[in-house]
Amino acid sequence: MRKTRAAAVLLLSFTSRLLAQAPVHTQSLPKIGTIDFYGLHKTTEANLRKALGFREGDPLPPSKGDIEEKLDKLSGITAAHLEAVCCENGAVILYVGIEERGALHFELHPPPEGDAALPEEISAAYKRFLAAFDAAARRGSTEEDLTKGYSRMADVTTRAVQDMFPAMAADHLVALRAVLHDSDDESDRAIAAYVMGYAPDQRAAVNDLQYALRDADPGVRINAARALTALAVKARLDPSSGINIQPTWFIEMLNSLSFSDRTRALAALEILTSTRNQNVLNQIHENALPALAEMARWKTLAHALPAYIVLGRVAGLTEEQIQAEWSKGDRESVIAQALKKTK
Repeated sequence: MRKTRAAAVLLLSFTSRLLAQAPVHTQSLPKIGTIDFYGLHKTTEANLRKALGFREGDPLPPSKGDIEEKLDKLSGITAAHLEAVCCENGAVILYVGIEERGALHFELHPPPEGDAALPEEISAAYKRFLAAFDAAARRGSTEEDLTKGYSRMADVTTRAVQDMFPAMAADHLVALRAVLHDSDDESDRAIAAYVMGYAPDQRAAVNDLQYALRDADPGVRINAARALTALAVKARLDPSSGINIQPTWFIEMLNSLSFSDRTRALAALEILTSTRNQNVLNQIHENALPALAEMARWKTLAHALPAYIVLGRVAGLTEEQIQAEWSKGDRESVIAQALKKTK
């Protein structure tokens, strides 16, 4: 995995923002540059656009909750989710996801109700990490190295904080696991998922992180997926490490209602399919081809590319063939070949 590629994935999770719940003046809202969809099997895009009541060029709606409720009431739809991603040519990309009645469902754990808490030094260090990363991102310094199985940012200040996490994870491993499984504080669980990725026993950490992939809170799932993606890089580079990332939950995440879940899953599966492990490709073939085809057609190329690459591998194409069709702008050829295998 190239360092710049890893950085783009990390940046996406920090710059993706849910729409505001409270009404605000529309003059202060950013413009929508692109609207894209997922989860559509029986529902048509035309019907969804009509229900949205806005289009490209309009400001973001002041309340995402109101729009989601409106979509929920459409025939055949059980849930809807809007997520805005910044930015393309100064405008946001709005993703509209729906779950139709009877469609594949990504099952989440119920929120835990325990009182496990993080050590203060971990909470404080994580806050410093977020502040340092935010400052680095504003300067455009977002490259990271995942080759050790965890993130080390190119930005010196951010990396200095990250380099504290391995020792903290070793000292407080029991507390991290307790929080991840039994804390009613989603912020603490998200921090625990991030720091768990720096645990000294990387093989053992995989189980806890894979559990966290199905956490009820999206922030926890994002951090768990990020940590597992880094571990997948280490496993690919060093097979003797014994790190074994199961693809099952990432494949199921491709059918999530959340855009962030789907893109996180794709980042991991792009790595897990790079060796052309036939078992992984078969699981994707059986459980996620329609979702992948939908995402490979997204208008924003940076978001469509990972799904397109995974589809090409499922179709049995070489990396050169996948790249050649992409360069020609012929995504449909690769998508058709992957879907044809299903028939």
